[in-house]
Amino acid sequence: MTRHDFQTIAGWVKPGARVLDLGCGDGTLLKYLQDQRQVKGYGVELTDANILASIKHGVNVIQSDLEVGLSVFESGSFDCVILSQTLQAMRHTEPILREMLRVGREGIVTFPNFGYWKNRLQVLRGHMPVSDDIPYQWYDTPNVHLCTMHDFEALCAQLGIRIRERVVMTAGKQVNFMHNFTGSLAVYRFEKAQ
Repeated sequence: MTRHDFQTIAGWVKPGARVLDLGCGDGTLLKYLQDQRQVKGYGVELTDANILASIKHGVNVIQSDLEVGLSVFESGSFDCVILSQTLQAMRHTEPILREMLRVGREGIVTFPNFGYWKNRLQVLRGHMPVSDDIPYQWYDTPNVHLCTMHDFEALCAQLGIRIRERVVMTAGKQVNFMHNFTGSLAVYRFEKAQ
């Protein structure tokens, strides 16, 4: 099954682009982009099982820990660097965003929006949120930095990152009103500020 954010990401990636998919998981997104946009590129993944799954999907994958950076890639090697549903699991958020824009002309990130009203309601009831976009219990989550859309946008401003486009979704449908409150998943396209 294709995730709802894949179509938005594909719409932002030019046909034939050189793409780096960070934390590529089983390679599903990169395979989708290869099929839909004829991209060329690599996935970066840490776990053995996901690397094997990526290879089965026909995806070029490199085993590496994103927390140590992207030093294996030269500056400007890619048209687009994607961090899909991985930002919240990164311990070193600022360095990975900088590295994305060092090795690529633009970046795309997707993350669950902690500001979504159902997440806020669960916190008000005394529990950490569990949802389709945040599917883990507090004790077994890989997520270390949950953020709201406002938090991410403030970080981008602080780092000199210009947001080019933003799409906010809930249950696969785009939301256009009170994004930080009504949107469960945020998708951003960004570049270095000029």
